[in-house]
Amino acid sequence: MSTSASDIGGLALGAQSLDKLRLQAKQSPDQAIKGAAQQFEQVFLNMMLKSMREATPQEGMFDSEQTKMFTGMLDQQLAQSMSSGHGIGLADVMARQLSRSSLGAEIDPAAAGKAAPVTRTSIPSAYNENFQQDFVRKLMPHAEQASRATGIPAQLMVGQAALESGWGRREIKSAEGVNSHNLFGIKAGPGWNGKVAEVMTTEYHNGVANKQVEKFRAYDSYADSFKDYADMLSSNPRYADVLRQGNNAQGFANALQQAGYATDPKYGDKLSSVIKSVNTLA
Repeated sequence: MSTSASDIGGLALGAQSLDKLRLQAKQSPDQAIKGAAQQFEQVFLNMMLKSMREATPQEGMFDSEQTKMFTGMLDQQLAQSMSSGHGIGLADVMARQLSRSSLGAEIDPAAAGKAAPVTRTSIPSAYNENFQQDFVRKLMPHAEQASRATGIPAQLMVGQAALESGWGRREIKSAEGVNSHNLFGIKAGPGWNGKVAEVMTTEYHNGVANKQVEKFRAYDSYADSFKDYADMLSSNPRYADVLRQGNNAQGFANALQQAGYATDPKYGDKLSSVIKSVNTLA
């Protein structure tokens, strides 16, 4: 396949920009994120202009390889000029999302023992700056009540609920779409006599992910979810060390992992990170 002059220019620009971004990443991560977002917007604009050109019929003296080459170069310069100015807003949105992507992880509930969340790679999507604050505000009263029963600080429990449910955006629902209010990924074992929600989830066996249908407990409210979670931690000896951690967020997270709450080997660190985010919002 032949390569046009505009393609060569684009490749050179990409190589030079990549070196520049690498240097920025070492010196100023925020600037590197902004630069990467602007580069993406520029590529997007160039592709959009090229698609528009190709969709427009060309006939006569202007329909030649030479004019196409110069038109392509013009489109590339136009895309670069638009992106270096105010652009179309795409770069700003991407930079904002990338800067905040570490605030929380989106996860699927999975099972190991009574409860086992498994993390999913977080991909930037439509971002609501207030959804995390709303999540904390909505659940904090229930967490405070559970805290009085267990001695576990409310922020730690809200942090785990945030990790397990993807800040409320990936809650467990029944096949009919009914919310189970299960914020902690607790499975419905043989001793559970309440409602259940059967969903496809991810189980990790010896580090290998497998998809399978599991039954999870379903509640009438978030208050019931927190109460059941508190009862489980208080009554099950395997979580005794979790209750002894006090205000130690990292200790709480590590103790849950060591007790077999989750199969993700990085669960403790991920939970600790989300709890820090909750502390800034509470």
